[in-house]
Amino acid sequence: MLVDDSAIVRGFMRRWIDEDPRIELVKACSDGAQAVAEAASIRPDVIVLDIEMPNMDGLSALPQLRKAAPDARIVMASTLTAAGATQTVKALALGASDFIAKPQASAFGSVDSYRRELIEKIVALGERAGARLSTTPSAPIKLRPRQLHTSPPAALLVAASTGGPTALPAFLAPIARRIDAPILIVQHMPAAFTPVFAEKLEAAIGKHCREAREGDTLSPGTVLLAPGDKHMRVARCPAGRMIHLDQGDPVNYCRPAADPLFETAAAAFGSRLLCVVLTGMGHDGRAGAGKIVEAGGRVIVQDEATSVVWGMPGAIAQAGYAEAVKPLKELSQLALRMMSGEAA
Repeated sequence: MLVDDSAIVRGFMRRWIDEDPRIELVKACSDGAQAVAEAASIRPDVIVLDIEMPNMDGLSALPQLRKAAPDARIVMASTLTAAGATQTVKALALGASDFIAKPQASAFGSVDSYRRELIEKIVALGERAGARLSTTPSAPIKLRPRQLHTSPPAALLVAASTGGPTALPAFLAPIARRIDAPILIVQHMPAAFTPVFAEKLEAAIGKHCREAREGDTLSPGTVLLAPGDKHMRVARCPAGRMIHLDQGDPVNYCRPAADPLFETAAAAFGSRLLCVVLTGMGHDGRAGAGKIVEAGGRVIVQDEATSVVWGMPGAIAQAGYAEAVKPLKELSQLALRMMSGEAA
């Protein structure tokens, strides 16, 4: 189901969906009120919901749509503005599964990256809704044998994509204040959104969190989020380790991406590293997790049943890089034990 007040936007989206045999458009609505009225009978797998609309906007429609179609995955379509970011983060807290930052209506036909991202999100979330959250993994996993570690990790890396804005605070809130080592986070998110998300994350975990800046040194207690549209890397320096930000080519179609952080952190920290990968679409982080394992570090991932999309964690588990695959709550406590040196 598409919900957008712009006839131009609906027209482009309808054409794109009609061209993809994996997707069926069941309804296109011009405002939230119409979507709420139709959702219970149509029961779509995925709803792409615009935020700014007359009659009933997306934030007002969201809770009603969740009641009318409880199995549907809802993707919020937001403008690339600070106001759009605030509304989107609020929508994710209210139960939206994901978001997509849309271009102006006049630019829709020329933005191939938006089209690709939209279709990929619809397909991934639609498949997940259709699976009805089976507790049996969709593909075989092979756990890496646990290695003996004589000292606790010196840094915690956390990466997420689709579902991450909900999973990250849930994962970190119970443990962040009990971890002294630096925590570095990559969440696939545009530049306009990451400052708002850092504020929300700080409020949720009860520990200072901000976007990383070029040259930041990794001191105890640091919690840094990769800024949107910039890769975050780690480098050695006279003071220990520092952050380097750049706008190199997207990796796995993403900037920031997990792989640049994981690969450079493996070189900077060696075996004293714990990497946690949460829910997310695609396979970003798989190559970097391999580098962490090669360096002697540790990798654990979220399980399929509690992930919105089991792409990133699943790719790592299926590659044999993870020594544990756990539900989100158990993953959080396992990470704390590892960071404390209790799960050597």
